[in-house]
Amino acid sequence: MLIDTVTLYRFSLPLIEPYKLAMGVVGAFDTVLAVIEDGGGTGFGEATILTGYTEETIDGCWRVARGLGKRIAGKEAAEAKQLIQAEHASHPFTATALMTAVEMLEGHPLLDVTERTSVPLLAIINAMDEDAITGEIEARLEDGYSTLKVKVGFDADTDAKRVRFIQDRVGGRALIRLDGNQGYGLKDAVGFVSALRPEDIELFEQPCPAGDWDSAVAVAEAADVPMMLDESIYGPADIDRAADIGAASYIKLKLMKAGGLQVLAQGLRQIRERGMTPVLGNGVASDAGCWMEGCAARGLIDNAGEMNGFLKPRVGIFAKPIVVDSGAMVLETAAPKLSRPDTLAALATETAHYPES
Repeated sequence: MLIDTVTLYRFSLPLIEPYKLAMGVVGAFDTVLAVIEDGGGTGFGEATILTGYTEETIDGCWRVARGLGKRIAGKEAAEAKQLIQAEHASHPFTATALMTAVEMLEGHPLLDVTERTSVPLLAIINAMDEDAITGEIEARLEDGYSTLKVKVGFDADTDAKRVRFIQDRVGGRALIRLDGNQGYGLKDAVGFVSALRPEDIELFEQPCPAGDWDSAVAVAEAADVPMMLDESIYGPADIDRAADIGAASYIKLKLMKAGGLQVLAQGLRQIRERGMTPVLGNGVASDAGCWMEGCAARGLIDNAGEMNGFLKPRVGIFAKPIVVDSGAMVLETAAPKLSRPDTLAALATETAHYPES
């Protein structure tokens, strides 16, 4: 298979409402979309850069994506994948965008949806004051969600009180997934888990910085709820390390940093083989990444997916929005289509096309 053209779009996609994280408030998704064609088909992939989660920047992503686009245009798919893979260690999000576009063009089996399928998602409880929290909980339960995610990592004492309030309002009607987004030091993380009531808490995700494995173990030992790692995990060696030292019983993977669909599937299987439970999904991704993760979730995870980022921007990049019904992403047998090139170009802040005309 010969790659005929590579088209890149750079977006700043405004969100419907600000997304509050311990590392800061996100008002727009900084996204690079790669579209690769071979004359008979189209593949796409995305990189959405979240400052503080990854060391990549949107400017660096755009620069590296253009360099790769120029180099792989006109190449056979196998050679293109080698060139892309060489960038993964230093630019994982960027490399994944182009790799998944090539894999889609090749017809990767993970994206082959043979029957209409529903993939359960979790919902975010974004509010901070009690009245708004109560309203969000009731609305999300009414929408059919059975897992609710709560962001913590701000102030340990205030977070603990808010979580207790949420537990009281949920009252056993849903699981609660907590996410620290690396916001705590060890003392605050241990204090927070020590104050938690385990009722309805499915897991607690990444309270301490990604590279602080000692703290991950210490918090896991102090906690009465299962712990999950996310930001600490970039590849097979990290999965093995988490298992070896007992740092977590859940591991979350995201396609956007895995390096491609094939690697993602291997990682999810490895987590199970090492006696842990895999979780999948990216809350900071647009249509392309979330749809691919939804496809991957079939048969590879058995809990609520976190690939709900596509619900956050005001405008999506697919011609037709992904359908959500009763708290689940609906996957159709036909792959979704991107918006028209002129529509994408009008939405983009920059575009690039290779070979250059």
